[in-house]
Amino acid sequence: MPKIRILVADDHTLIRRGIVGLINAQPDMEVVGEAGTGQEAMQETRRASPGVVLMDIGMPDIDGLAATRDIRKQFPQVQVLMLTMHDREDYLFRALRAGAAGYILKGADVQDLLSAIRSVHQGDVYLYPTVTKKLLADYLGRVESQAGYDNLTEREREVLRLIAQGKTTTEIAQILSLSPHTVQTHRDHIMEKLNLHRKAELIKYAIRKGLVDADP
Repeated sequence: MPKIRILVADDHTLIRRGIVGLINAQPDMEVVGEAGTGQEAMQETRRASPGVVLMDIGMPDIDGLAATRDIRKQFPQVQVLMLTMHDREDYLFRALRAGAAGYILKGADVQDLLSAIRSVHQGDVYLYPTVTKKLLADYLGRVESQAGYDNLTEREREVLRLIAQGKTTTEIAQILSLSPHTVQTHRDHIMEKLNLHRKAELIKYAIRKGLVDADP
């Protein structure tokens, strides 16, 4: 049975060489190329025709996300597995949008890394368990957030929008022909329903919901 052909792209030589040694010790895998920059990853993919590219995110010249996007565009048959220290969901989403088939952390167990390589080579998607938990938590948070917004009255939504626009309680009261006390009561109800605790959180929430533009 043919071995899985792997390209290892990481700008830290010691880390890269360690990964190469680990992979070459597997009976079903072989490293066919190495790269220390995003540009080299592109060149080596073209030269070596790997089945899987193990890609770090933070690299010189072209970062791993841009290199992944280019590789997937030029060589759609090649699967890219991101191997990174970043466990933030924004990096995960960016990697998936770039075309990565998997996302695993550098602190992962050796067997998890090998399983991830085999999985993406077979055409599956692999997400490291702790990253999956974050993704699920983010999804559940969005669902709960939508449910909270649906519970707001039309007046509360108006108050939320004006708060996000930077209006003071007095200004909101004048705009809506309410007393400042009533505006404050609406604000308290909004924060309770959305499970938010500070004005800054209200503003960020409104921006995410598209109630107000993030740009001035």
